[in-house]
Amino acid sequence: MSVPVLKRVENDRDLKRFVAFPMQLYKNNPNYVPPLLQDEQNIWNPKENPALQYSEFQLFLAEIDGEVMGRIAVMINHKEEKELGICKVRFGWLDFVDDLSVSRLLIDAAIAYAKEKKISKIEGPMGFTNLDKAGMLTMGFDQLATMIGIYNAPYYPIHLEKLGMQKEKEWVEFEIIFPDTLPEKVTKFSQLIAEKYQLKVLKFQNKKEILPLVEPMFALLDETYKNLSTYTPISAEQIKSYKEKYFGFINKDYIVCIQDAQGKLIAFAITMPSYSKALQKAKGKLFPLGWLHFLKDGKKNDRANFYLIGIHPDYQRRGVTSIIFKEIYDIFKKKGVRFLETNPELEENKNIQLLWQDYNPVNHKRRRTYSLTLAV
Repeated sequence: MSVPVLKRVENDRDLKRFVAFPMQLYKNNPNYVPPLLQDEQNIWNPKENPALQYSEFQLFLAEIDGEVMGRIAVMINHKEEKELGICKVRFGWLDFVDDLSVSRLLIDAAIAYAKEKKISKIEGPMGFTNLDKAGMLTMGFDQLATMIGIYNAPYYPIHLEKLGMQKEKEWVEFEIIFPDTLPEKVTKFSQLIAEKYQLKVLKFQNKKEILPLVEPMFALLDETYKNLSTYTPISAEQIKSYKEKYFGFINKDYIVCIQDAQGKLIAFAITMPSYSKALQKAKGKLFPLGWLHFLKDGKKNDRANFYLIGIHPDYQRRGVTSIIFKEIYDIFKKKGVRFLETNPELEENKNIQLLWQDYNPVNHKRRRTYSLTLAV
């Protein structure tokens, strides 16, 4: 068998091959969910991705006889370095065939990049920021992927461990089957908490009414997660980018926002109908007909995904989660949703996991990042 060679991505043709490779690798896997190809290409465009204003990166392909066998991105987030004092090379967009010589070549590229920059640590898979996809799947390979989760084959973590990499962080994901009726004590408790703290659940007539709350939501995210390891505040440019990228997918009926007596946003939760099947049918493209699958799954779907939640620290552990869950239950009951899948949550983030504890959550997926310390 020929030896794999490393090729740096330096033109549009190779970028398209870089983006398309996982779709080729997983074309017969029923659990893989492809991204929208144009969105993936935009990640590497400074005009489209605000994270590139404070980051640098390189992309590599592993080839055998001119055919792509693997890919990797290596990145340095200088904002993380400046604000948190964390200096590491992030690696992501890591995919490869089941050939250790290919995975070794890709990880060696990350090591060489780190040594060139005189940085003593690499960690991944992860993106540029906290809101990018992160964590290699280590459990749940037989589960349908979500729009915001990395999917990979079972041999990936085996390869990384053979290459001497160590577990760095662990994420957990849960699936909840909604009961036919909500226990009366949950309804009464949510009402009691709302009255005690004079809280109000907002109702939206249209999506435009949500727009003024987008920036307060991201500010609340910062407050919610600022004490977690490696969390960096979200910039105004990122907020604008995420608004443009995801607002079209948002359904006003799936958003819960809670204000205090002064009209300040103190909690929110964003769920969405699962678009996994729609993405599979669209095969990476919204046009000419891909958008029809999204429209259909947005209107009728028995499965939803939990995307973002923010609760101000002053209201954490005060029962506000009961209000959120009661509202989500009412929404899902009306929409015919039976199953909810959470987004990846850091294993250490017990405050968020308290949201599910009374509803028989099943930990159906786990994922982790791997790291390696280098002598430079």
